[in-house]
Amino acid sequence: MITKNRNKLHFVKILRRNYPETFRASLQEIEQAFQLIDNDIQFGATSKNPMDKRLGFAGWFLALIQVLERQGKSFDEIRRVCLEVAIEYVRPKHKLHSWFKKLPVKLIGTKLGQKIIKIFQQKISQKGHMDGFVANVITDKHETFELGYGIDILECGICKLFKKHNADQYVLILCEVDKITSELAGLELIRTGTLSAGAEKCDFRFRKITSSNLS
Repeated sequence: MITKNRNKLHFVKILRRNYPETFRASLQEIEQAFQLIDNDIQFGATSKNPMDKRLGFAGWFLALIQVLERQGKSFDEIRRVCLEVAIEYVRPKHKLHSWFKKLPVKLIGTKLGQKIIKIFQQKISQKGHMDGFVANVITDKHETFELGYGIDILECGICKLFKKHNADQYVLILCEVDKITSELAGLELIRTGTLSAGAEKCDFRFRKITSSNLS
């Protein structure tokens, strides 16, 4: 319940900013919509695959999308509001938070980092639930721009959730969020395809952000 309430706080701020006169009514609709969605994602909290925990926040996104769609909002407006929520959710709240977001990149080449990656691979390569994620970690430096870390998502729990609720066309919005979270970690996301766009996998490859690739 605490996690659900924390997720809701990010939506409250953005709804109030965009729809000051109607945000309370919209929030009630979103909460009601989420209660129905929650039945499909509760497994994420206890799944052995840690990627399934992403479904909690994705469920709130789906509820927001459903309500805005029922209110007659255009795809572009829904996308804009969703990205505002995503930025609010992932942005560092203080300097220590920002440091923690960049810490995993610093650990990749260390013995501790390699141990963590190995454990992570073991967990995400196993299906925790039929509606969840399955992925592989890629450590070949030639395939990962010399970073030694990348991910192939073979089954996407978010795609499955949105498809179940007839919202396939909106998954691409959440795919955009991956670029934002990567940049906060000091990485440039390089991806050739996504499951939501019909590819066989989502290939996450990263390159460290430097002054030469900022332009």
